[in-house]
Amino acid sequence: MSELVVAKQAKHPLDGMTGVQQYLTFMLGHEVFALNILNVKEIIEYGQLTEVPKMPAFIRGVINLRGAVVPVIDMAARFDKPTADITRKTCIVIIEVAHAEGTQVVGMMVDAVNEVVDIEAGNIEPAPSFGANIRADFIEGMGKIEGKFIILLNVNKVLSVDEVSSLATGAALAN
Repeated sequence: MSELVVAKQAKHPLDGMTGVQQYLTFMLGHEVFALNILNVKEIIEYGQLTEVPKMPAFIRGVINLRGAVVPVIDMAARFDKPTADITRKTCIVIIEVAHAEGTQVVGMMVDAVNEVVDIEAGNIEPAPSFGANIRADFIEGMGKIEGKFIILLNVNKVLSVDEVSSLATGAALAN
């Protein structure tokens, strides 16, 4: 019976990870975050955003990306932080998010993109159970770079199409 219980436990995204992983680092306020480069499709300049009425505050609007409508999520607002002013460094990171029906292209509005860094599997710790000022399920792990920790985001949780959709529906019903 215990074998069955072990088999049903959810596998952590860092389990079995070996070698070097590449992460795109970006700024939200004064904090540095990172996400696996394999989720990143492209980085574009902020602009040409169309607001959509009755959406949650963290959905800034949509953009036209080569004929496709792409929702843009304000990452600061998604983490319940104050939204920063739009500057020349503000950009949209285009991400591919997995969900039950396949994948969805979503834009992440960030204050600035820093660089792509290599992090060895041995320098990635599991997400802390306390102390982070964002939801624990948003964190894939903590990457150690030059003695500092960077929060590695779990893109499929932060930008969960199902959760964003249900929040958007709830916001529309509340208005």
